[in-house]
Amino acid sequence: MRICHVSPHLPPDQAANALLPAQLGTWSHAAGAEVSFVTQPPSQGRGTSEPLPGPVRRVTGRSGSRLQHVLRIDTFRRSRSIVGALRELAIDADLLHLHSNGLIVEVAAAWARRRGLPYVLTLYGTEVWHYRRRWLIDPYTKAYHGAAEVTFYSDRLMARARELGLTRTGLSVIYPAVSPSFVQADSATREAWRAELGIAEPHVLLNVKRLHPLAGQSVLIDAFARVARGRSDLRLVICGTGPLRADLEAQATHLGVASRVTFAGLVPNAQVARYAAVADLFVLPSLLEALPTVAVEALAAGTPVVSADHPGGQELHALFGDDVEVVPKQNADLLAEALTARLQTPRRTHAVSAAIVRQRFSPEAVREAYDEVYQRVRGRLNS
Repeated sequence: MRICHVSPHLPPDQAANALLPAQLGTWSHAAGAEVSFVTQPPSQGRGTSEPLPGPVRRVTGRSGSRLQHVLRIDTFRRSRSIVGALRELAIDADLLHLHSNGLIVEVAAAWARRRGLPYVLTLYGTEVWHYRRRWLIDPYTKAYHGAAEVTFYSDRLMARARELGLTRTGLSVIYPAVSPSFVQADSATREAWRAELGIAEPHVLLNVKRLHPLAGQSVLIDAFARVARGRSDLRLVICGTGPLRADLEAQATHLGVASRVTFAGLVPNAQVARYAAVADLFVLPSLLEALPTVAVEALAAGTPVVSADHPGGQELHALFGDDVEVVPKQNADLLAEALTARLQTPRRTHAVSAAIVRQRFSPEAVREAYDEVYQRVRGRLNS
């Protein structure tokens, strides 16, 4: 089978719609498939990443010219670049796998339909939460309805699509895969890792997310300042980079907790896994999430989660019970109360949570689910 993945992001970007295409391509290549990738220039810096198992073409990026945007010259220029990449890498493909949304997905879907080439569309969150049906010309809705199958990152995301009138056959939910590096560790190992990470305090709160207003870290720092008042045994670690770093550092200084908050920056996944293992709680105060993989990674490492009541947090609570506590978003008081209560009797996750991670989020389970999607699409094509 020859599969071409088309996504706005690939590594070194760390977005979900960068990581899943890379994982799927790696798995398919290991099973004997030929894979290729069409994507945009990196958005989170130009750092190195593991090589992908097939050719990669990065299309022309956005122009900074306002005039080009107004006259649609930039759209035409980028569309031509996308089509050129598809002609180079996907002309003999058996199917395309399109990820997320944007011009790159709309152009690839139209290109595939003109050639009778089937494509799978995977939706991660923003494509549905911010969906608006456009009148007259609506290439994204055409891309959605023209897909052989559509997969969603979560049940609530699929339910929201149906509420918006995006009803059709061939819909399914496939959860994201959690890396095997996220594992539970015994007390001695956790102590050793805490020392290696330079953490002196016995209790750790962890957040892993881009430093962006939607991630809610300002609410977390506010809540942490209240929880940490009068105690010296607690550290907050925030992994991620983004435009709010200076503002968040200034907030921690203003609240008197700067020396107790570690801004770790963009760290390798293996180091995130160690942070997840040593943490007492993973805290996710985001305003909106479809299915937060970072929270499931923490659960895989044995660390309970306190989440805002976005759809992703609610779905994880339904799956994992009291290993995922949900509090109202943008409420530092209630978040602080939940963290304080949890820290009074710290514990690791229940055994049933580890079983759910294996059954629904392991690389093997996710790979098999997508293999079934691909085989259904190929079967209909050959029937």
